[in-house]
Amino acid sequence: MSEVSATADRIDYAEVMRRLPHRYPFLLVDRAEDFVPGQSITGIKNVTHNEPFFPGHFPIDPVMPGVLIVESMAQTGALLMSKSLDVAVEGKVIMFMSIDGVRFRKPVRPGD
Repeated sequence: MSEVSATADRIDYAEVMRRLPHRYPFLLVDRAEDFVPGQSITGIKNVTHNEPFFPGHFPIDPVMPGVLIVESMAQTGALLMSKSLDVAVEGKVIMFMSIDGVRFRKPVRPGD
């Protein structure tokens, strides 16, 4: 693998900030890897105990709300489209229009 392709499949935090209009506390992707234009991407969110939703979403046993997991996937999909099409997002909105049959295999907790 060449040095260019070793990093071309990654999206760092600075690029996430350029490609998504979301900001704290609703930016739910920190970086992405395994980018294959027009096909796939892996979004990464470093979930900490300091997330604003944990105090109210089960203080004794904190779990990331499923709707925010779905939002994280939607933001990752927007990254895939923005980078694949090389679209500047300023003044534009990429929308996640529908989802069916969502199943969560395990809870997302602080430290995941």
